[in-house]
Amino acid sequence: MKIVVCIKQVPNTDKVRINEATGTLIREGVPSIINPDDMNALEAALALKDQDANVHVAVITMGIPQAEDALREALAMGADEAIHLTDRAFAGSDTWATATVLAAALRKIGDYDLVICGRQAIDGDTAQVGPELAEFLGLPQITYVRELSVENNRVRAKRAVETGYFEMEAPLPALLTVIKDLNKPRMMDIRLIYKAYSDQADYKFWTAQDIGVDLTQIGVSNSPIPPVIFETWIFPPRSFSIKAPISRFT
Repeated sequence: MKIVVCIKQVPNTDKVRINEATGTLIREGVPSIINPDDMNALEAALALKDQDANVHVAVITMGIPQAEDALREALAMGADEAIHLTDRAFAGSDTWATATVLAAALRKIGDYDLVICGRQAIDGDTAQVGPELAEFLGLPQITYVRELSVENNRVRAKRAVETGYFEMEAPLPALLTVIKDLNKPRMMDIRLIYKAYSDQADYKFWTAQDIGVDLTQIGVSNSPIPPVIFETWIFPPRSFSIKAPISRFT
């Protein structure tokens, strides 16, 4: 079985900067981490690999060159293959365009059985990419997964809702989005760190041309959801006093 895990590198700071011209995050030079929900997605795939040595786990991300750190970390955790989608044509893509790029890459991979995504990214909180990706690929999807198992070419899952959960199942190939309640992500394996950061790693760079994506459907200029530019006002501190009888406080 081949599992593809979609991950995203996100800023690990509250001091993000915004490109005033495009309304997008400036990621260069900002300390980053693997998106927390995506860590749960990766752990879910690795747990299935622990149960069956024939499971192959590939991680994929769309991002700037700095995103290589996230993919190398995933390899050091136990993933078998890393695919880095990087191209200036991808810059500024909204969720729709991002899912378009990922769908093109998944079609190039071709032989996957399960796609696992985190519920949402902390730098956007939209929870849209996973479901959009499933729609583009024509896959059955189960979102907000808090428990899962795979057997007899089907995935069974508990989908979290406000009042509890639904038990659901779908035939493979399928797509899942998972939540933090599913598991606790493992640390990097010291035995795998050297390989992950060396030439021995199965690490691929794919461009827009490599995956054959339609350039008129991606990038900031072709994203149907325009970025929202927020302005911040900082007001000087003001002091004030309250006059009241002492008896009011005794």
